[in-house]
Amino acid sequence: MRHRAHASYGAFLVHRISGLLLTLFLPLHFWALGTAIEGAARLDGFLHWAEHPLVKLAEFGLVVLLAAHLAGGVRLLGLEFFGWRPRTQSIVAAGGGFALAAGLLFLFNAGL
Repeated sequence: MRHRAHASYGAFLVHRISGLLLTLFLPLHFWALGTAIEGAARLDGFLHWAEHPLVKLAEFGLVVLLAAHLAGGVRLLGLEFFGWRPRTQSIVAAGGGFALAAGLLFLFNAGL
């Protein structure tokens, strides 16, 4: 169980959980895109609903999930191509910082 205390195990969990949550989001995304097919009035109604602050907060979470999944994927590619390095924990921390920074940048840009 000592391996679960390592930062790479945390990065592994974040990558897997973010992937699962993004998979759950995908049908909602297709549903939202489907409103455009149903006409301009239906799409405008959806876009008006999407301006709600709670929806913006959920979008922040989505951006953080996307950035975390991207950082985890890049970390895995780095391990595949370059092998284990002693500074891997620093790289994991930088990936987490990247994900949070991307989400905060989106949140500030959204005007919340």
